[in-house]
Amino acid sequence: MADPARAAKLAQRIKVVVAEALGRKVKDPRLEGITVTDARVTNDLQHATIYYTVFGDQVVQADAAKGLEKAKGVLRQEVGRNITVRLTPTLEFVADQIPVNASNLEELLRAAKKRDAEVAALAASAKHAGDADPYKSDIPEDVEIDEDDFDEEDDDLLDEGIDEDSNK
Repeated sequence: MADPARAAKLAQRIKVVVAEALGRKVKDPRLEGITVTDARVTNDLQHATIYYTVFGDQVVQADAAKGLEKAKGVLRQEVGRNITVRLTPTLEFVADQIPVNASNLEELLRAAKKRDAEVAALAASAKHAGDADPYKSDIPEDVEIDEDDFDEEDDDLLDEGIDEDSNK
């Protein structure tokens, strides 16, 4: 097992080598619009997965995948020449889904922003369901409470600082 840091450095180097080789060595017109976005190498340095994007419709993307499969040997040969490992890793090309996921995320954010605006518009015209002050007292303001109305048990509880409700 190789050090994960070494595998990460090797993956970055492979990414650069493959991107340069696609521009210099491979003359397939199907591969002109390819952008290499990432590369990952297993810890044993035997297999490399290279992520790429292609701008265009499904036909262009399918043609690019076929072109990469056809050019895999040339690209692996270039990787073997430009890296310093005992065995050249096998290459696997995977279409990167980041642009698709990003557009889906943007659509979700647009929909959430629209719903937030609708809720804000409803909240601006909303009124309370009950009274403005839900904690109104049932006792009119002009009524005074006499301490003489309490019986002796209530006075004892008040002197001790204990609520009558807490004893229940």
